[in-house]
Amino acid sequence: MRAFFHARILVLGAIAVIAGCVGVPEGIEPVTGFQVERYMGRWYEVARLDHGFERGMEQVTATYELRPDGTVAVLNRGYRADKGEWGEASGKAKFLGAPDVAALKVSFFGPFYGGYNVVDLDPGYQHALVAGPNRSYLWILARTPAPARAEVERLVAKAKALGYDTSQLIYVKH
Repeated sequence: MRAFFHARILVLGAIAVIAGCVGVPEGIEPVTGFQVERYMGRWYEVARLDHGFERGMEQVTATYELRPDGTVAVLNRGYRADKGEWGEASGKAKFLGAPDVAALKVSFFGPFYGGYNVVDLDPGYQHALVAGPNRSYLWILARTPAPARAEVERLVAKAKALGYDTSQLIYVKH
């Protein structure tokens, strides 16, 4: 009986951890009035906070394609200079709620999802600030590999104002 209780606690704990990876960081609001069709296409990663699944990658891009069922196909691609090879991961994204709010969950590994929240987006859909489920995940994306410096600085300032440690940003080589 005791083993069953402990197993239940572990399962509930695992569910809580997984569910905690999908939300929006406290105090941060995703973009409203979001038009997913305009967001589709290729984005270049300009800067990011470090994390294991992209560590050491250069020339990183993310390509999004809207599927007929309303989900988004995701293809992330990057070059690992230390290995001299390209790596890619394909996944899918779904809206957490209304499709005009830029709060999604994305999965590259079966039933496990992580938060993907567009928290700043210029009117032309050329530059985006994307937050993960907490303040350990942040990306600055642009439609070109070398966006205007002033726009990157604006997004960095916004990230800092939202509580991110922008001194830890890694600027991606393209």
